[in-house]
Amino acid sequence: MFDWYHAWLEAWPWLHYVIAAFIVLIFLVLRKLFTRFIFAIIKMVSKHGKSPFLGNLLFAFEKPMRMLIVVLGVYFAVLYLDPRPDIMVVVNRLLRTFIIIFFGWGFFNFSGTSSDLFTRLGRKIDGDQDSMLIPFISRILRGLILVLMFTVIAMEWNYDINGFIAGLGLGGLAFALAAQDTIANFFGGVILVTEQPFKKDDWIQTPTVEGIVEDIHFRSTKVRTFEESLVTVPNSTIAHEAITNWSEMRKRQIFFYVNVKYDTPVEKLRSVSERVRQEIKQAPEIHPDEIDIYFREFEESGLALMFYYFTYETSWAKWLAIKEKYNFRILEVLHEENVEIALPGRDLYMQREEERRVSEANTDK
Repeated sequence: MFDWYHAWLEAWPWLHYVIAAFIVLIFLVLRKLFTRFIFAIIKMVSKHGKSPFLGNLLFAFEKPMRMLIVVLGVYFAVLYLDPRPDIMVVVNRLLRTFIIIFFGWGFFNFSGTSSDLFTRLGRKIDGDQDSMLIPFISRILRGLILVLMFTVIAMEWNYDINGFIAGLGLGGLAFALAAQDTIANFFGGVILVTEQPFKKDDWIQTPTVEGIVEDIHFRSTKVRTFEESLVTVPNSTIAHEAITNWSEMRKRQIFFYVNVKYDTPVEKLRSVSERVRQEIKQAPEIHPDEIDIYFREFEESGLALMFYYFTYETSWAKWLAIKEKYNFRILEVLHEENVEIALPGRDLYMQREEERRVSEANTDK
């Protein structure tokens, strides 16, 4: 029945390649239609499902699926050309290699930090899906997936994995000695993400660095300083230092002294102290646990009034606004009581020296 067809192809042998190319083209078109249709159904089903886990898993294979469909098109085109058996051995091995890459690529995508797997894991571990533990585990898992994928591919191409592993064993000591810092930094990172002395976006201070934590990697932790520079600190360094996490403050301290003149009457000094104390105790922004406002010291330049209290607000800008508000109020109370702030000793000496010169000039006249 198809004798005329075969005869026609034999007369025009180059048409075999045209038909093979047409087969690849069909699979290219099917790739777009198939993935668009299938994943539209998956999206619809995942919206109505109780858990988006399966939907996210399938979506992780969307791009690999497009690649695999094209590979299958090329494979069937090669089959149509009916190559020699030795060539088909290589083609079949290539197909199996692409299938391994397909699964490795899909699971690599699924192990990303944005997947449903790690979102739910972060909530279960510490109630925070943005925890630094999640990207750290994701990187480890992705590394293992890549190692496994390349190992299976090597075995598919008859590479001697046992010889490679034996070579690693013989060179393990030399490698360990050369990679001491890297290994120390890796385990330092493990300590940081498991003990969690800080998390992403926390304000921390160590003997090495102070700033906002941006990320933690296998080897280092990135901290954005308040000068907007980015400092990369080895994990082994930061894990062995004292870490102050200012973001964990439950309240924030305000502490300073105001020196008033020595000739201030005791009643005025007592009145200023009592008035400010009462107003701060009644302030809604101030934490009531500890409010200490007292005449504290006899300083060289004046009588020292101590102001020590805490705000509920811990963020920098809002804390500054509250501090400014009550600093202004303290100045107003001082003015209302006619209490003058003492000048520093140097300024006081210069003022008296100027008064002496003016007095001598007037006497000479």
